[in-house]
Amino acid sequence: MSRPKSLFGAVPAGILTRSEAEALGKRVLSFAKADETSVNINSNARANTRFAVNQVSTAGDDTDTTLSIRSTFGKRSASVTTNKTDDASLAAAVKAAEELARLSVEDPEEMPDLGPQTYPPERAQTISFPEAAERARAVKAVTDRARAAGFVATGYIESRVGTRALMNSHGLFAFEQSGGCSMTATVRTPDGTGSGWGGANANDWSGIDADAVGATATEKAGKSRNPVAVEPGRYTVVLEPTAVGNLIPIIAFSAQARSADEGRSFFSKPGGGNKIGMKVADERVTLVSDPADNIGSSITADGRPTEKVVFIENGILRNLNYDRFWAQKQGKQPTGLAFGCMRLMGGDSSIPQMIASTERGILVTRFWYIRPVDQRTILFTGLTRDGTFLIENGKVTHAIKNFRYNESPIFMLNNVEAFGAAVRVSASEDSSPGAAVIMPPLKIRDFNFTSLSDAV
Repeated sequence: MSRPKSLFGAVPAGILTRSEAEALGKRVLSFAKADETSVNINSNARANTRFAVNQVSTAGDDTDTTLSIRSTFGKRSASVTTNKTDDASLAAAVKAAEELARLSVEDPEEMPDLGPQTYPPERAQTISFPEAAERARAVKAVTDRARAAGFVATGYIESRVGTRALMNSHGLFAFEQSGGCSMTATVRTPDGTGSGWGGANANDWSGIDADAVGATATEKAGKSRNPVAVEPGRYTVVLEPTAVGNLIPIIAFSAQARSADEGRSFFSKPGGGNKIGMKVADERVTLVSDPADNIGSSITADGRPTEKVVFIENGILRNLNYDRFWAQKQGKQPTGLAFGCMRLMGGDSSIPQMIASTERGILVTRFWYIRPVDQRTILFTGLTRDGTFLIENGKVTHAIKNFRYNESPIFMLNNVEAFGAAVRVSASEDSSPGAAVIMPPLKIRDFNFTSLSDAV
């Protein structure tokens, strides 16, 4: 029986180590003639398996190293990307970036590259990379359950591991290693009326419970058969953690200081300025991005160390995201936001308790086709999917047809009735791995469903 490969510190062939990435960056800079030159190096391995109709359809492994070389003359800049690392190819890429930079239009908001930074110690990680046979066994755990129920399973597994380095001509050098595994499965009933979804996301393959993913998707598929139509309107909803993860991170991505200061955002203060220090959500709401959760990048795009950012604390807006240009203009510090890392603090209510306390409402597994409507209110639209159920007198009574909704996640956080324990979920609206976020289930009043959908 094969075992998952342990990658850190045993970095696999083809993935650059710190010393190799540093040497490659120095080779790039040796060819540079621009005022400023930076190189972003990404060295990654990826393994994936797709399955459909209860069987593996494709599987593959790939490894690649790409370099994005950015050249700057004054306020003119351009970048070129290559995955060729011989000297001739690197020299050609640098030359092309410099030629394009000289031709580009000046950017009045161009910021100079940073000098050396101080970074915290590298994270201690053990990340495993499952071989094809291991992934096939995970697929079988799902398809065996679906087949036994007379259903059909489709899904995707992806495991990623890699290193990233950033170097520039001002002496900055940053390096990090990261990885992650995801598995998603959709199980459908043969008559096409029932659909269930399950997913898992972890840093390490050992954190993926394929049997649990299959059990959840299969159970939901069976329960969601023959849905009935329920009138659209405002309902109390019980949102499972994945559904919460589909919507709540939108708040943090919308919390841009510039758009708030310029009056183009929900976070704009009437009469000018922004809402920092003002109450924007229920007092129990705390939303943070924290590298200590170990699921986001430890380096910002321009090479600064990421930091904990508390967006909302006890319902009060504490921070907005400042890029370097806007921070300088406003006399603020730029925000070291950790991309892909978001946590909504939870509570102690379970989903069964939320259901039991609901006289009439809707239980939602997840959302998809999520699209913006109004940035001033963070209003979005989308559809429920893969398990939507009616709650009556404290019990789930019927599978119901999917709804289209028009709702703002910030309005949701002003209408929370109960919080559950926060768990890590895959927040993708489709079947791709998606960003890992840590979200609780929520019970929310007056969630706005605007129309029915016959789609399963």
